[in-house]
Amino acid sequence: MAFDFMASALQQKAQAGYLRERQCVEYEKDGVISVGGQHYLNFASNDYLAMRQHQGVLQTWVEGLAQFGGGSGASPLVTGYTQAHRALEEYLAEKLNREAVLLFNSGFAANQALCQALFAASSGSNSLILADKFMHASFIDGAMGSAATLKRFKHNDIPHLKTLIADSYHQDCLVASEGIFSMDGDSAPVSDLVALCEQHSAWLMLDDAHGFGVLGKNGMGTCEQYDLSVDQVPVLMATFGKAVGTAGAFIAGSRELVEYLVNFARHYIFSTAMPAAQALATLYSLTEIEKPERRLALQKNIAIFRDLATDAGLSLTESTSAIQPVILGCPKDALAVSEGLRQRGIWVPAIRHPTVPKNSDRLRITLNSEHSQNDIQALVDALQLTMRDAIPCN
Repeated sequence: MAFDFMASALQQKAQAGYLRERQCVEYEKDGVISVGGQHYLNFASNDYLAMRQHQGVLQTWVEGLAQFGGGSGASPLVTGYTQAHRALEEYLAEKLNREAVLLFNSGFAANQALCQALFAASSGSNSLILADKFMHASFIDGAMGSAATLKRFKHNDIPHLKTLIADSYHQDCLVASEGIFSMDGDSAPVSDLVALCEQHSAWLMLDDAHGFGVLGKNGMGTCEQYDLSVDQVPVLMATFGKAVGTAGAFIAGSRELVEYLVNFARHYIFSTAMPAAQALATLYSLTEIEKPERRLALQKNIAIFRDLATDAGLSLTESTSAIQPVILGCPKDALAVSEGLRQRGIWVPAIRHPTVPKNSDRLRITLNSEHSQNDIQALVDALQLTMRDAIPCN
């Protein structure tokens, strides 16, 4: 029978503790979600600044719907590019001190578009991509599908990267890392990456999906925090679906890079543009994020969690971001602890291989600016009780 491999593949995943299942959220408000008719404190959202429910964002989206309609109706190169999209691009370019910005429907599309446009068959055969081992799957898949040679350096390991880049004789070299890594919550050694790329005339690309909106004086992310110019980071990608609270993504860089992508990035050329109403809501959110209150509240909550967790004897990583992983090392243990938290009214899903390396299965706790100290105390108490009762890995 055709495709009869599917049943056995699913069975193998289930037996190993890696089978994935969706959970339908019926309701969400003020940090509480409803799943299966039960309510839970939500510690699993990337909405770090709680902007998804911000009344100004919602109202701006509604006004955008009235002005532009529900969708864009076409690709950007036909009639899908509006003054709302242009205003968002110009705002980002100014705040990021970049010459130009290009919008995409998702970070996945942006990373794929970049890799496949920069390293097409006609231009990528003498090119090299050096990517951090923990780089997001969207970038890795894009790099593997390009004509460039892909090599991965050990996570945040500058000596290993030095070895790889010193051995390179490729004409074009792109070094790729993340501002804040999505699963570990740690930061890239940005200054060292910049210096190494400058030494070897390589381009540095940062995927700042989890830093954008959270870091920097105005919430513009890693490049703002470290005051990095377009020469130091020629390619910057970030998303709006996390701290900004809407959806979509962008690539920022030189005008030449953006014009090149407009003409050669198939993900951009052949995709319907994001709705103009979404662009308007995103721009409104960014202007609100410039105010420091939400970012300061998030940093306070991170400190509260780490202090309470340490006092409770819980083992944490060194992450100081909103992403606070609890490493369990076994998929079945991760599932058991996640279920135990769920029974105590806390929603923290298990993150397992292949999202994370084998033997690093974990809980991925995410904090936001709207969590109260009582919420965080409830999380820590539930973690302490559940870890005590967790099913050991066989």
